[in-house]
Amino acid sequence: MEASSSGTAELPRSLSRRAAPSRATTMMIDRPNEDASAMDSELVPSSLASIAPILRVANEIEKDNPRVAYLCRFHAFEKAHRMDDTSSGRGVRQFKTYLLHRLEKEEVETKPQLAKSDPREIQAYYQNFYEKYIKEGETSRKPEEMARLYKIASVLYDVLMTVVPSPKVDNETRRYAEEVERKRDRYEHYNILPLYAVGTKPAIVELPEVKAAFSAVRNVRNLPKRRVHLPANAPDEMRKARSRRFNDILEWLASEFGFQRGSVANQREHIILLLANADIRNRTDEEYDGLKPSTVTELMNKTFKNYYSWCKYLHREPNLKFPPDCDVQQLQLIYIALYLLIWGEASNVRFMPECICYIFHHMANDVYGILFSNVQAVSGEPYETGEIIDEETFLRNVITPIYQVIRNEARRNKGGTASHSQWRNYDDLNEYFWSRKCFKIGWPLDLNADFFLSSDERTPQNERLNQVSYGKRKPKTNFVEVRTFWNLFRDFDRMWIFFVMAFQAMVIVGWNGSGSLGDIFDKDIFKKVLTIFITSAYLTLLQAALDIILTFNAWKNFKLSQILRYLLKLAVAAMWAVLLPIAYAKSVQRPSGVVKFFSTWTGDWKDKSFYNYAVSFYVSPNILAAFLFLVPPFRRVMECSDMRVIKLIMWWAQPKLYVGRGMHEDMLSLFKYTSFWIMLLISKLSFNYYVEILPLIKPTKMIMNLHIRNYQWHEFFPHANNNIGVVVAVWAPIVLVYLMDAQIWYAIFSTLFGGIHGAFSHLGEIRTLGMLRSRFESIPNAFSRTLMPTEDANRKDADVSGDQKKITNFSQVWNEFIISMRREDKISDRDRDLLLVPSSSGDVSVIQWPPFLLASKIPIAVKMAKDFKKKEDAELFRKITSDSYMHSAVIESYQTLKKIISALLEDEADRRVMNQVFSEVDMSIQKQRFIYDFRMSGLPLLSDKLEKFLSILLSDYEDEGTYKSQLINVFQDVIEIITQDLLVNGHEIVEKARIHSPDIKNEKKEQRFEKINIHLIENKRWREKVVRLHLLLSVKESAINVPQNLEARRRITFFANSLFMNMPNAPRIRDMLSFSVLTPYYKEDVLYSEEELNKENEDGISILFYLQKIYPDEWTNFLDRLNDPKLLEKDKSEFLREWVSYRGQTLARTVRGMMYYRQALELQCYQEVAGENAKLSVHQAMASNDEHQKAYLERAKALADLKFTYVVSCQVYGNQKKSGDIHNRSCYTNILQLMLKYPSLRVAYVDEREETADAKSPKVFYSVLLKGGGKFDEEIYRIKLPGPPAEIGEGKPENQNHAIIFTRGEALQTIDMNQDNYFEEAFKLRNVLEEFKKERVGRRKPTILGLREHIFTGSVSSLAWFMSNQESSFVTIGQRILANPLRVRFHYGHPDIFDRIFHITRGGVSKASKVINLSEDIFGGFNSTLRGGYVTHHEYIQVGKGRDVGLNPISIFEAKVANGNGEQTLSRDVYRLGHRFDFYRMLSFYFTTIGFYFSSMLTVITVYAFLYGRMYMVMSGAEKEILRLATPNQLAALEQALATQSIFQLGFLMVLPMVMEIGLEEGFRSAIVDFFIMQLQLASVFFTFQLGTKSHYYGRTILHGGSKYRPTGRGFVVFHAKFAENYRLYSRSHFVKGLELLLLLIVYQVYGHSYRSSNLYLYITVSMWFMVGSWLFAPFIFNPSGFEWQKTVDDWTDWKRWLDDRGGIGIPVDKSWESWWSVEQEYLKHTNIRGRILEITLALRFFIYQYGIVYQLNISQNSKSFLVYGLSWVVLLTSLLVLKMVSMGRRKFGTDFQLMFRILKALLFLGFLSVMTVLFVVCELTLTDLSASILAFLPTGWAILLIGQVLKSPIKALGIWDSVKELGRAYEKIMGLVIFAPIAVLSWFPIVSEFQARLLFNQAFSRGLQISMILAGRKDKAASSYK
Repeated sequence: MEASSSGTAELPRSLSRRAAPSRATTMMIDRPNEDASAMDSELVPSSLASIAPILRVANEIEKDNPRVAYLCRFHAFEKAHRMDDTSSGRGVRQFKTYLLHRLEKEEVETKPQLAKSDPREIQAYYQNFYEKYIKEGETSRKPEEMARLYKIASVLYDVLMTVVPSPKVDNETRRYAEEVERKRDRYEHYNILPLYAVGTKPAIVELPEVKAAFSAVRNVRNLPKRRVHLPANAPDEMRKARSRRFNDILEWLASEFGFQRGSVANQREHIILLLANADIRNRTDEEYDGLKPSTVTELMNKTFKNYYSWCKYLHREPNLKFPPDCDVQQLQLIYIALYLLIWGEASNVRFMPECICYIFHHMANDVYGILFSNVQAVSGEPYETGEIIDEETFLRNVITPIYQVIRNEARRNKGGTASHSQWRNYDDLNEYFWSRKCFKIGWPLDLNADFFLSSDERTPQNERLNQVSYGKRKPKTNFVEVRTFWNLFRDFDRMWIFFVMAFQAMVIVGWNGSGSLGDIFDKDIFKKVLTIFITSAYLTLLQAALDIILTFNAWKNFKLSQILRYLLKLAVAAMWAVLLPIAYAKSVQRPSGVVKFFSTWTGDWKDKSFYNYAVSFYVSPNILAAFLFLVPPFRRVMECSDMRVIKLIMWWAQPKLYVGRGMHEDMLSLFKYTSFWIMLLISKLSFNYYVEILPLIKPTKMIMNLHIRNYQWHEFFPHANNNIGVVVAVWAPIVLVYLMDAQIWYAIFSTLFGGIHGAFSHLGEIRTLGMLRSRFESIPNAFSRTLMPTEDANRKDADVSGDQKKITNFSQVWNEFIISMRREDKISDRDRDLLLVPSSSGDVSVIQWPPFLLASKIPIAVKMAKDFKKKEDAELFRKITSDSYMHSAVIESYQTLKKIISALLEDEADRRVMNQVFSEVDMSIQKQRFIYDFRMSGLPLLSDKLEKFLSILLSDYEDEGTYKSQLINVFQDVIEIITQDLLVNGHEIVEKARIHSPDIKNEKKEQRFEKINIHLIENKRWREKVVRLHLLLSVKESAINVPQNLEARRRITFFANSLFMNMPNAPRIRDMLSFSVLTPYYKEDVLYSEEELNKENEDGISILFYLQKIYPDEWTNFLDRLNDPKLLEKDKSEFLREWVSYRGQTLARTVRGMMYYRQALELQCYQEVAGENAKLSVHQAMASNDEHQKAYLERAKALADLKFTYVVSCQVYGNQKKSGDIHNRSCYTNILQLMLKYPSLRVAYVDEREETADAKSPKVFYSVLLKGGGKFDEEIYRIKLPGPPAEIGEGKPENQNHAIIFTRGEALQTIDMNQDNYFEEAFKLRNVLEEFKKERVGRRKPTILGLREHIFTGSVSSLAWFMSNQESSFVTIGQRILANPLRVRFHYGHPDIFDRIFHITRGGVSKASKVINLSEDIFGGFNSTLRGGYVTHHEYIQVGKGRDVGLNPISIFEAKVANGNGEQTLSRDVYRLGHRFDFYRMLSFYFTTIGFYFSSMLTVITVYAFLYGRMYMVMSGAEKEILRLATPNQLAALEQALATQSIFQLGFLMVLPMVMEIGLEEGFRSAIVDFFIMQLQLASVFFTFQLGTKSHYYGRTILHGGSKYRPTGRGFVVFHAKFAENYRLYSRSHFVKGLELLLLLIVYQVYGHSYRSSNLYLYITVSMWFMVGSWLFAPFIFNPSGFEWQKTVDDWTDWKRWLDDRGGIGIPVDKSWESWWSVEQEYLKHTNIRGRILEITLALRFFIYQYGIVYQLNISQNSKSFLVYGLSWVVLLTSLLVLKMVSMGRRKFGTDFQLMFRILKALLFLGFLSVMTVLFVVCELTLTDLSASILAFLPTGWAILLIGQVLKSPIKALGIWDSVKELGRAYEKIMGLVIFAPIAVLSWFPIVSEFQARLLFNQAFSRGLQISMILAGRKDKAASSYK
């Protein structure tokens, strides 16, 4: 920016009156490598935010006029001092001190340039600035640039007014300032639409649909204006506001209700874009004369569908009234705009959609009153009112009171540790508005209403906004989340009742029959089978009781009808529980078989069994339910009916709720998933009966008939009948397996059905490059059919131009796809050239296929011709044309060569010679004399010379003369070969050309072919031809392996395959749905710094080195890309950072991927706008000077803006900007760079400001939207919030919620920041969005589109590969089967696309209540389904996704997911879905959500039940007696029964979906190979270990809570986790349980070996030993360098130091065992009394060891007296007492009475020796007994420790807590030693460490790891390797 002007001398303003605050010694934080000038404007303290624009202007004009910049800074300083003269705000003192120092320096260094004084200087500069930039720029500059200039001008004038006394401001300056003030509102920073800009307008505002929508919104005819009575002393601002006009209906609404200016601007653009996108569909530009009436009506119906439903539910008339003769469209738009304005300012209240309905209901009524109840309304005249409205009125009076209720309730959860029943979450508060009593709140809101009672605890006065009343805690609404496993039964009672009844029936049939299921028809057996209804009655009674008990805390909020229903349900269930057993007891005396029962059904009822009648009545409701199940439309109508009879029936069937009505599927879907489950249940129950239950019947009868008298311990019930203890021990594991094996059957059936479904969907049809080559000819047509608009795809043009258009369109997209992969370094330059389709494809007569298809075709054709011996051309041509690719290659090469030679030759005579040669060739081919006129033997030599000629032509040169001479020499060789070796009569042809020359007489006798145009290939298109011809001639090997990169192959084959899958046809761009992408971001990595790239770990491995070894081919490609000499070192460094960051899970990678949508849209728009002229790529069109092409591009970009918005919600961006932390500051800088790099990227963040008022600085919060502009971010919208938005709920959904108001369009894709996208997939998005328009069976449209994911982290390590395969199977075959046929797919986060309008009017895309909604994404799916949504899944498009790649991050992630599923189990959503789904859909729902985790836990419990049962049988002697008394046949049956369950612990069946999906997409041979490789890499160990993670965290969550978000880091695994770290992470979840199972297995082996077959023992327990090994050692097997000796030594030292540290306040858990131990017990502080009792009960199992083992000791002398057990406790307690005495003695006497302490220890030692001697000599104690005693007492001590932890408070009161702590430390040492010892032994052997490295990482990295260790620091630094 330049300015030059002259001014007259003027006395300067006195600068001596500066405000000079007291100097502070602190300065601003030093941030190296940052521009100081940029710093002061971007780091302004939040309380001084208003001076930031002034400092920005100073920075902008600094180079232009330093003196004026100084005056700006001085003005900013003065303003800051006035705002906070005491410097009390955070960071204010430091900032002012810094600024003062800078001003002192600049006052001396800067001098006026345009005048002699500062007043004249700034006036002259202002005038110059206005004339040069504003006056001239209005017609030439873009609105965005003008907005920046007007802002600068406004700031300059403010500064000018402080520098220049008002009387001395000249008239010209004032006139300019008035002009700026008048027009400034037109030039504000805009988001997408510069609506009020004048001058040069972007193409988007010239679109007719935008104009029509804008015109409709600006229709303010007859809208009355509010006129407020103002007092005489009212401020000027209020008077200005009173006289301000409104330009559109949103501003009118704001003037009436007090909406914020930023919100109005945001929603104005929002509604205009919605209207424009909807209105243009199926219209052309020529048809435009305004909005279609249907456009607004459809938008209104969609927006208010939930509101209409709410009104109907509450029996209220909707307040959407349209009186006669009103402007319907205007009123419709007013209602829509009102709703969106309410929603836009609702903040956290957006999670309460019915609360928003309530607010809208009353405000819509107010609107109607204003418009049609005032007499002035008809004429639009102003009306008088006394209420003063400002722009925060709505926020202050409506949203803030509700927000305060939400916030106060959230505080009661105590950071997620309080019980859910103690506070009301979002759902409770929203469901308050499902009842008509919500209208008691009134309007305006009555803040004394009961809704606003929020807490027993009074909030401090200064925090109470709007004086919300306080009182007793309000009860929960409709549901209470209670921590108990009974939720599983309560939520899915029908399933459990079915399983129990089926189990009972099978046992009865097996017990009483011959073994065949047909025995059920026997009359006696059938009578007994009927007892299942008695069981059902008891279970129904249990369900009714649970409903009452678990909802009791919400009864105060229940209606009387709800309470009555619960009580009646209990009463009826109790009646049946009494009546059926009595009836059955009576019927036993009157036998009746099934035949008699059915044959005499119509006989005299008095002769019937009363039990039969009772059962008939009992099951009649179920029969009715079955009928309704078969007719879902009827059930749907009943659920939504208002008829009294039907309402009574439905009242009894299920509680009346606003959600969950009408969820039943259509008949076809019903048939599909019912068939699925019937087949599955038949298979499961048959297997259960014949394999599990029936084989156990005879052994059970045998056991029950045996009389065991010889017990080996003190048996409390020696005379118990039927050996019931043994029966329970044998049957318990079988029952548990029965309850969980449906999960395995589901895995089998879902694999089969998913595989079949995938095959019918055409998945995997093109999965290799060979398949791609074979079908490539059909790809352009498939592309045109699927990815081009219908009118283009279905053209009937039979001429060549139609096909040529298809090829052109395809080539543009294909080439962009290939180029994008080159930019990503997936392919090399050579691969790129081989894959590109030429853009000049119309130059030859054949289709120009990519060279990789034509590779080696020319050399083969040349060899074929050379070896051809026959006499006819036709045979040779037949051979060539038999291969279509060879035919194309030959024709194209010949025709291209002709064009190139003709273009190269500058001499006309030379050109005539070559034309004569080519004419001869054409003539010979035409006359079929080619083999006669040409010598075929010369073709190979010609080919070689041409190849050499083309390679020289393409080479770079320094000396033009040398280069030209080489080129001419080779070209002359080519001509010589043609004329002498190839042509039979070549000299005659050359002579003929000379003779026919028109200037033959003047033709010089000079050397031919010397004039060659060597500059030809500087033309890009000619160079492309030469490169392509060179490839065709030079590539002699087959290009079957092109591209070589596996990821590139996968992407190419998937894209090609997807073109043949079933996807909707592509619409025109203007017809497609508009959409947004939303990515929540917190503090994750954005872009790696150079320091992070090169920082080495303990092994000398940096991230860069690691990635070079993982991606060696991509690194090579990257280095090739950097060879450009034009690149600066700074650019290379930046490219390196990007290269690494794009291979991590960074925000930069995600943003790049999502911006591919924009690139794809621009290309699609360009193709449509340019039509037949779209022959260039977008990049070529941008570089073109063609005005038409530029106009096409401008319009294409406008359409892309109209259709696509990308918002990244960087919640703490504002804090990162001002942070002194290096990482945070780096994140800010990198996010800013992303905004500048991608102009269409938007960043939303929560801005925290301190606004000084009344000597206080309260924090005020804003939602702010930014975009990149110039060098900084530019603020677009700022919307004030009622409070901190992220403090209330879970972080991610709150982050999404605050930013969702800035999204646009009809669809919204949610993307996490560990995701990626691909250009070729982005091209399909408009097809996917068409799925929203497709009506399915039942006239339902989808509300969520599920998309396939590709896990891109699979190549990082073996663990990453396992996780990748597991996750891939879930996101493909898993979700495929969930969507169809099971119809229970929900939202699992990440790439799903939402119907945006549907979801923003129903609570958003996720739920956010603290803890209960930890897995926030799936609750979005639950909510959508409950509210009538429909979720689909589509696999023809994929989105990239990263996963954790190390064991610890994976385990933390699995723990979070297990926690989330535990919380889901308690939630109201799961309860409602479990009850509202029909039986089979409920089964699908259970086994695909929480059922999977409960089944995992049951698998572990089965192992426990089996081993504890075996231990009981072994220790009691029962097993020995049974085996002694049983006959051989009985013994064999028992062994078979014991062994059957072992197959269920192998877990291999759970990998079936993985194998099926790999087989489907990569071939079953690959799947089998991958499966075996995974087993060799110990995948089974990993999956078994994860089983422990799932079961532990799921169980603990339900019992005790403690769920929380667990960040995993998503980094690279290039570090070694220390033993102590692994121990802390896995101690309680795996190690303790693994050691317990180890102890059980040892006891089972030791005390049962004497009478049992060792083979049987091994067969039964092999899977358990495997589980123990996996749980104990997997963390070390999968730990990098886990078996390196030095690392092992260091780990041991670190672990000992950690264990011995005494801890203290503030000591982190990784530094002290005591701190960790205390944190590990946190869950016990917050658990309820049920959790404590259960914890103690579970701990009692450890006493069994001591009880069983002491009776096995030789010293017990076979005594079975209970006294033996009592004496063992005496021994134990004595030992503990002695240890306590030693500990106390050391503490009290160890220092002052050292001698006494030593004597005491000596006496104790002598006493111990004496006692042991007596025991060995007198009591026959043996060493075996001693070992067994240790085995007995260790579990007992652990049980004491566990109980002590639960009873911490009373134990502390007794003063023995320190003893408990020391006992805990001793056990940690023992456990650590047991686990560490095998690791230490294996570490002795170097081969183990080498094997582990190859196990963990691929071969390249393993080799790299070894090299780095050998070189020991001498390896080249990776950071410099790219230079």
